[in-house]
Amino acid sequence: MDLDIYEFYDSMEKSNILLSFKGEVTSDLLTSILQIMESKMENFEEKSKTKKRVYNVLVECLQNLYHHVDEISPKDGHSTKTRSAIFMIGKDEEKYNILTGNFILTEKIQDLSKRLDAINGMTKDELKIMYKEILNNDEFSEKGGGDWAW
Repeated sequence: MDLDIYEFYDSMEKSNILLSFKGEVTSDLLTSILQIMESKMENFEEKSKTKKRVYNVLVECLQNLYHHVDEISPKDGHSTKTRSAIFMIGKDEEKYNILTGNFILTEKIQDLSKRLDAINGMTKDELKIMYKEILNNDEFSEKGGGDWAW
């Protein structure tokens, strides 16, 4: 592997990446990430309202990673399955960017794509209605989150 760590660091710095991670998401990791970001926002002297919004979105995103990542078998011959995910947190002038990703099993792709297409095609009002329905329907996915009946 031909990697110049300074170039990599410089690239992340130019992209305003505050924190990035790839690996297994644990409850201890979530707690640490939240503490780190809380400290960073204090150092940036963010408004209370901004800190609260970023913190709440970050909690939701990290909880989704923790609860909804599928176990995958490694390709290198090890027998241990992993629950790996990736996320990055960046800051541009007045906004924060939270990017997350996790592995899903191949057989779940079609259903997930169908759900995402439906959600992406909704208006803001339709999204609010769906959100309230999910919260109130007492149906849960196999991983414990709210489920939307199709």
